[in-house]
Amino acid sequence: MTTPSALERPTGVPLARRLAARLVLLPAVAFALLPPRRIRTVLGILRRGAAPATTAQAQNARDAMCAASLRCAGPKGCLPRSLGAALLCRLGGTWPTWCTGVRVVPPFTAHAWIEAEGRPVGEGLPEGYFARLVAVDPLPRPTDR
Repeated sequence: MTTPSALERPTGVPLARRLAARLVLLPAVAFALLPPRRIRTVLGILRRGAAPATTAQAQNARDAMCAASLRCAGPKGCLPRSLGAALLCRLGGTWPTWCTGVRVVPPFTAHAWIEAEGRPVGEGLPEGYFARLVAVDPLPRPTDR
């Protein structure tokens, strides 16, 4: 017997933000089909010139992706959700840390997520629950002299 479950989709996401999330959904799903090395290369190029995202900006992007797509809101939608949230942040001129990794405790599970200000965004799990294998951090901003 299976246990019924319901997906929680964020409410209150403005229409313009949901439309922007739909815009980045197709590239995010396409990027998800690439090997990890290629994903890291593409994201490394896209992050150039972006400021580090705040936790609020990253959470808003993640919420918009979940509101725009049931696939992204689902338990197996972590890769397109994280890629889409990173792309959505980039449209706004910021970049979160995009991460993939594995669960630290058994059973083995792969996962993808975004971080801002050094913490996972919207995961609802304690820090250290996942070990990073690949990360695409924001580039450091040149300082004014």
